[in-house]
Amino acid sequence: MIKKLIDDDGFNGLAQAKHGYIVYNKNDTYIGKSIEKYGEYSEEEFAIFDQLCQAGDIVVEVGANIGTHTLAIAKKLGKTGRIYVFEPQRMVFQTLCANMAINSIDNAECYQAGASSENGHVLIPDFPSDAPENFGGIAIDKFDEGHEVPLVKLDDFLTLNRLKLLKIDVEGMESQVIMGASNLINTFKPAIYIENDRRENSKELIELIWSFDYDAYWHLPSLYNRNNFADVKEDLFPGIISVNMLCFHKNSGVELQNFHKVSDSNEHPFMDR
Repeated sequence: MIKKLIDDDGFNGLAQAKHGYIVYNKNDTYIGKSIEKYGEYSEEEFAIFDQLCQAGDIVVEVGANIGTHTLAIAKKLGKTGRIYVFEPQRMVFQTLCANMAINSIDNAECYQAGASSENGHVLIPDFPSDAPENFGGIAIDKFDEGHEVPLVKLDDFLTLNRLKLLKIDVEGMESQVIMGASNLINTFKPAIYIENDRRENSKELIELIWSFDYDAYWHLPSLYNRNNFADVKEDLFPGIISVNMLCFHKNSGVELQNFHKVSDSNEHPFMDR
């Protein structure tokens, strides 16, 4: 059972979770409910990052939400590593910063911004925090009113001397982020972990990844982890998976076993669903 350190009538809760203290929105239908019930979120994804990252590495995370993975990765990177984190939604961003602060994380640089192929801005309204919502599933480029939030081209915004992992979860803007990071990708050839759950965008995204001379592998983690931190046997998310790709430059020498390699840009895991 997860220890709730704040459990009042407010929309935010505070739990003592697997990777540290987590402030979460109790009305968030996936991340919030997962933290509240299991003390973790999509731990199968973090298992990948845990294997990829070492102390001293540099990571860029675009679309961090409240930082459940950010926190775990930052701890893995240690004092000599750094993670650059982007989250455009105002209330979600504030929770992300709270989670870094409450866990004394000083190697995460967090920005209220999105990333795209060009520098600019986007309008994002405030979504009610006291009503059920999948805050991590909101596409930020669909609104014509709201707060003006920067969109940055990663190649222009970041000055790095190395990059181990580029993690992207941006609800349909994946190709734009990749195009805006083309110099970083070509220079450092990082591993790329990227969401690809929109069939209508998948072909373009896959072929863009290939154009950088990368191999891509499907990674389809379940939201429910039977070996979860709280040892809860009830599955709140039956049959629900995330659709991601794990990508490595061909010169990296990485050849994954037990992963399905993306060999046809027309195929997608949701084709038969």
